Amino acid sequence: MTPTASIELTLKDISAGRTSGSMCSTDLVEAPWDIDTAPGYGPGASTADPIPVSAPRQGEIPVEYRDATVDELRERIVRAKAELGHRVVLLGHHYQRVEVVEHADYIGDSFMLARAAQNHPEAEAIVFCGVHFMAETADLLSTPDQAVILPNLAAGCSMADMADIDQVEDCWEQLSELFGTEPDADGKVPVVPVTYMNSSAAIKGFCGRNGGIVCTSSNAEVVLEWAFERGRRVLFFPDQHLGRNTALGMGIDLAAMPLWNPARPLGGNDEETLLESTVILWQGFCSVHKRFTPAQIAKARTEHPGVRVIVHPECPQETVAAADESGSTAYITKAIAEAAEPATFAIGTEINLVQRLAAEHPQHTIFCLDPVVCPCSTMYRIHPGYIAWVLESLLAGTVVNRISVDPEVAVPARVSLERMLAAKPRI
Repeated sequence: MTPTASIELTLKDISAGRTSGSMCSTDLVEAPWDIDTAPGYGPGASTADPIPVSAPRQGEIPVEYRDATVDELRERIVRAKAELGHRVVLLGHHYQRVEVVEHADYIGDSFMLARAAQNHPEAEAIVFCGVHFMAETADLLSTPDQAVILPNLAAGCSMADMADIDQVEDCWEQLSELFGTEPDADGKVPVVPVTYMNSSAAIKGFCGRNGGIVCTSSNAEVVLEWAFERGRRVLFFPDQHLGRNTALGMGIDLAAMPLWNPARPLGGNDEETLLESTVILWQGFCSVHKRFTPAQIAKARTEHPGVRVIVHPECPQETVAAADESGSTAYITKAIAEAAEPATFAIGTEINLVQRLAAEHPQHTIFCLDPVVCPCSTMYRIHPGYIAWVLESLLAGTVVNRISVDPEVAVPARVSLERMLAAKPRI
């Protein structure tokens, strides 16, 4: 991979004045272990998001990993992976920095990596270079003997934290009192819970217990179709934008999609609004994707006539409407790979993926809609130093940073995940 794909180097060049540009936080040039003990999600798009008191923190790792150079860490990771062989599989999300994904056995979105985790029962350990809810999902889908490892425990997800299990249970109780719980004459229940993959194992378990399902950005429409075959309406959480954009694409009236604020009775709605609803949207969002705006798209069209604008469906409705297309990271990567003639693409998703796609497809002009370099705060917590540490710990016979889901949660959570895996994306 060429150095131009490295966001880490881009940030350092901007900071040193070697290149033009701006970043959303100067702390992004610091090593993650220098900020791991501080409260919050860290620098990047989620800096201002409130973090639960219970959010895990990463302890200090040995100084040999903190002081090693990029080349030294690369050599140690390559050597450790070679020695471990089939004993370990390393998964890398699209939003990881290039210095991480270069070591991944699989690179993909949450749906693809969930499949990869399930398809390697021979591995003793799954090292998940992503965020906490993804590692939980891998633990749910892997065998009991496999250890799922998250290299940095502080790699959470602010969107996932916007819906905790107590809030969801309270919402469900209020809706059950309003709608009742009995199926109608057509056998449909009053409401079906649908949670986005970006949620805790506890909430996935809630969906499994209550006839619900998990979705990803790749299969959200297929999942909503599944839900409407079984229920009159859907409770969709935690990302309001994915739920709204998907439902609009299915022809559902925006007026039938009230927003649920968990801090207010009935989510801040009156009974009539909820009774007439089709999709009840949780008040959550992705801090990366809410940065993309129609104004950015208009500017891209002015400066690059004929530009093809593709944004992620976690973007606000107005941004998706202004774009040419919207789709998951898998959709975006596929669209660029299949473009036969040189073209110009303006992409509305996380900067690590956009810059890597630009390096992989030099025949195209590919740029991020947001001119400010602002990566996902929590994805950026994963660093080669942590990967070298967890892999060499495995070689020494020690499992560090293991992610394990409580069995009482795991059983129903697997039910909702298996339903998700059966709802295959159409792309």
